[in-house]
Amino acid sequence: MQKKMNKVNAPGPVEAAGGAAQARRNVCVYCGSGEGRDPAYARAAQTLGRELAEAGHGLVYGGGSLGLMGEVARATLKHGGHVTGIIPEFLSEKERMLREVQVLEIVPDMHVRKRLMFERSDAFVALPGGIGTLEEIVEQLTWSQLGRHTKPIVVADIAGFWRPFLDLLHHMREETFIRAGLEVRFAVVSKASEIVPAIETLWARAADVAGNEAVIEKL
Repeated sequence: MQKKMNKVNAPGPVEAAGGAAQARRNVCVYCGSGEGRDPAYARAAQTLGRELAEAGHGLVYGGGSLGLMGEVARATLKHGGHVTGIIPEFLSEKERMLREVQVLEIVPDMHVRKRLMFERSDAFVALPGGIGTLEEIVEQLTWSQLGRHTKPIVVADIAGFWRPFLDLLHHMREETFIRAGLEVRFAVVSKASEIVPAIETLWARAADVAGNEAVIEKL
């Protein structure tokens, strides 16, 4: 049975430029429960958390207080942002779930965690991390490749962390396992300050496409 530490609220309104209210969009961040060797990783997580809050976007993440997970969540909270943490019960102690978030959902297993993180989110970001981070971002890339969603995906290649992974994707293309009709669509940035602008650009492009399709249908 899924346990909820706090009441789960629907996305609330945030104030846009000009004073208009709009639904808050949530960004799912996949990242490590450790900090890694390079201090640049933690700085990137802190920058991303702050910029999500300042832009009025919510954070969805794995619910822990350790490593980069804790850094991005605490930075979002520190700057007045909204945080949703989703954590399996068996990891609640190991990853020391962060109880200060507005919404904390304790779920029975990893499958439910990943599904809810997807459902609660409007975009996905991969900061540096381990096997779990890799598996999560690859799943989103796969679902996008298969046409299951069109939500923006951003790989934050902080200090070149994701370069071996990006090289592997290039190798897959060269060997034609990624080919026409099976494109993998995502953005790559090298600085944390570029993440939120990249997501917002992709959201805007998606809205333009949707608007053009609506015009075509009316014609």
